[in-house]
Amino acid sequence: MDNGFHAGAGALTVKAHGTMAGTIAAKTRRQGSIRAARWAAAGFALLFLSGCAQFRKQQEEKYVYVTSKEATLSDRFAAVSNHVGTVANGDKLTVVERGRHALKVKTAQGVIGWIKEMDVADQETADKFDQLKKDHAKDPVVATATALNDVYLHDSPGRKTDHFYRLSEGDSMSLLERASVEKPQPPGTPVAAAAAPAAGADPAAAPAGPPMEDWWLVRDTKGNTGWIYSRLIDVSAPDTVSRYAEGQRIVGAYLLTKVDDPDSGMIDNGQPVTQIPEYVTVLGPYKAGLPYDFDQIRVFTWNLKKHRYETAFREKNVEGYLPVIIDQRKNPYLKDAIGAVSLPSFTYKVLAADSPAPVRCEDGVMKPGRLITKTYRLEGNICRRVIAPNVPPQDVAHPVAEVKKDKKDAKKRKR
Repeated sequence: MDNGFHAGAGALTVKAHGTMAGTIAAKTRRQGSIRAARWAAAGFALLFLSGCAQFRKQQEEKYVYVTSKEATLSDRFAAVSNHVGTVANGDKLTVVERGRHALKVKTAQGVIGWIKEMDVADQETADKFDQLKKDHAKDPVVATATALNDVYLHDSPGRKTDHFYRLSEGDSMSLLERASVEKPQPPGTPVAAAAAPAAGADPAAAPAGPPMEDWWLVRDTKGNTGWIYSRLIDVSAPDTVSRYAEGQRIVGAYLLTKVDDPDSGMIDNGQPVTQIPEYVTVLGPYKAGLPYDFDQIRVFTWNLKKHRYETAFREKNVEGYLPVIIDQRKNPYLKDAIGAVSLPSFTYKVLAADSPAPVRCEDGVMKPGRLITKTYRLEGNICRRVIAPNVPPQDVAHPVAEVKKDKKDAKKRKR
């Protein structure tokens, strides 16, 4: 009985141990599966996060643009380094790493190197110039000019404003608009308060108030637009009429028409010139900050008998504003045959005598009041105004007050 009992008990013990071992093994397998699943989830999460980081890195790529005429890329930013590439003004570079006073960049061709921070502009500056280009894409050209030296285009008038594109000496540009800002003065210079100009003041005299300087909004041959200091450009004007400027600055010179003169006596590069151009010019004093663009308009025509330039039309002491428009037009107010013929004409605007004083905006651009439009046709060597008959002429504003002459005094002087 005892042996049988013990044998049964041993069998039960073995069975119990077997059951427990199976339970432990199953539990171990479940824990292993859970552990493996956790590791797999962690690995997936790590891959996902690294992918997001890579995506975020691509999204946050920074760009800079070369502002210097030409810049060198080096393999390291140090006193001794190796040249790895060259970039030019306007080139777009991807920022790889930022250092102290230098950036590690990548060019569009894949060249990687270090460049000085002072030789590049950020994306915000580039966006300003893009917007400036869009805003003034359709602005009329008021004159043309060339750069007197290597010069930068600025995003607004002023020497301390952001600059980007660079023009080389001799580069051509189109002038779009003029602005005047205060000229920087040395520290400690007393600031003069602005004052209204006195009646009858000389237009060549410096404007009242703080010293000013003129800036021009220009568009280069590539379409880049920006502001440039007026003393760094030379307005395009032919030498044949520049000699007649009489001490004034030529603001603009425009081709009106050409006449044929086989006996002109003019030579260009050793070849005789038979097609002689005739010009409309606008002039003004050599002063900055004036409330008008020009104070004189003059037309030069060619005398076919004397083979020389002569003045066909001249109006002085006016407050004129650009642009001057050159075209061909008929005169509907003339009932004869010549009125029906399209002839060279020019149109300009001057300030009316009863207009309020021009206002200078925050950006330095002058906004005039009421303007009078004048149009003239060139009929032979005579400039005739296109205006309806019996229309009294409107009084125009004068920079220098004109003194009316007394007819009685004039008669006495003649006697």
